[in-house]
Amino acid sequence: MVHSMTAFARGQAHLDDVVLNWELRSVNHRFLEVQLRLPEALRGLEQGLRDTVRQHLKRGKVDCTLRVDRPESVGGIQLNRPLLLQILTVLEQIRRDAPELAAPNPMELLRWPGLLGLEPVLEGAALEEPVVDLFEAALTELLANRKREGAQLQDALSQRLDEIDRLLDLIKGHTATIATEVQARLLQRIAELGASLEPTRLEQEVALLAQRADVAEELDRLRIHIEEARSCLRAPGPHGRRLDFLTQELNREANTLGSKSIMGQVSQRAVDLKVVIEQIREQVQNVE
Repeated sequence: MVHSMTAFARGQAHLDDVVLNWELRSVNHRFLEVQLRLPEALRGLEQGLRDTVRQHLKRGKVDCTLRVDRPESVGGIQLNRPLLLQILTVLEQIRRDAPELAAPNPMELLRWPGLLGLEPVLEGAALEEPVVDLFEAALTELLANRKREGAQLQDALSQRLDEIDRLLDLIKGHTATIATEVQARLLQRIAELGASLEPTRLEQEVALLAQRADVAEELDRLRIHIEEARSCLRAPGPHGRRLDFLTQELNREANTLGSKSIMGQVSQRAVDLKVVIEQIREQVQNVE
């Protein structure tokens, strides 16, 4: 099953005195990159949450943001008492070592970063379990969204692969008469120049030019890559890197086919082929 790397999920939980809000955003990335934004009191959960994401995701840039709200405290100034006690302990040690120093000014203490705030100090230990539970629920929703979008990507890719098959059938039909086309052009050119050519030499030149313009090898390789892409879509993931490699190979063969073509119909179908391959490449960038 194909999974997309693009998704969004949100989780909210109302506790006794706080509201927890998780937002998870996932976009395409070459590797797996997890960014967590947590309140300082819950920073100890970061590594465990990263490990949880890695257990479920293989690729993508995932931004996880936790917001802790306490509505009744909005507009109120809160004192960080644990931090204040730490500062006073350090100042007491300094006073014992240098008794000549003046006592600290309370207003100077209030300027200390983090001592005052509009939100109360979080009791991290009490919030750890609900924060982790809510994160796992939001991650489950994110996975479901990635899976749902991945199913749509798989359908789109399958339709593009079918379109390539159709174009290859058209090209094969056009190239079935390539020897006749080469001979007609060569005879026309000889007539324009007023020259003559022995039948044996004419056959040799036709055979040589037809061989140079033959695209059967490219058509075979394109079909092989198409079948490999279909097998990849049916196999367990992740699929993105393999599909990206196959898309590069498809594009390379399509370029070779276009450069060898001497027929207008084949050249046009080669352009159409590259357009479809580019559409596949753009879609593959979002596949995990």
